[in-house]
Amino acid sequence: MSGQISISEVNRMPYEEFISIFGNVVEHCSLCAAAVWRQRPFNDVNHLHEAMSTFLDQQPLAGKEGVLRLHPDLAGKLAQSGGLTSDSTKEQTCAGLFNLTENERGKMNSLNQEYTDKFGFPFVICARENKKEAILKGLETRLKNNSEEEALTGVAEVKKICRLRLLDIVDPSSSTKSAL
Repeated sequence: MSGQISISEVNRMPYEEFISIFGNVVEHCSLCAAAVWRQRPFNDVNHLHEAMSTFLDQQPLAGKEGVLRLHPDLAGKLAQSGGLTSDSTKEQTCAGLFNLTENERGKMNSLNQEYTDKFGFPFVICARENKKEAILKGLETRLKNNSEEEALTGVAEVKKICRLRLLDIVDPSSSTKSAL
């Protein structure tokens, strides 16, 4: 598979290379990659994702909120100025967030601000699994949650994003079992 690496290659990576390649599978959170590097060898990409998910789940509420604060607003100022990571740009493009009407952009900005004001972190949703209409509806719906519910929901979305980013990097058909 073009551009993807095998899990055996992942397992042989020195620390610095691992961080370079996997440091943004959780947006701007190389700590997650750093924490799971020592858990090698991974059996397959699912095992790697499970390790990263466990790291996220084990964070206290403040840590979960911190991970969420590392994410950009959807269709926000960073997107408009070209300041998103390449991963976030691809994901927001896939969801149609670069093709919002003026009305949709205004509604998105207003809901993003209301959400951040209420929870203290930006709205996070797996954009690759949603389109702009579902994202706007999700924002409206999730504004009704309490802070703890929303932090847990946001982290669940981070794990979906992480999984898709890992699948972009690691060949899902590779496993240590097939390498033996």
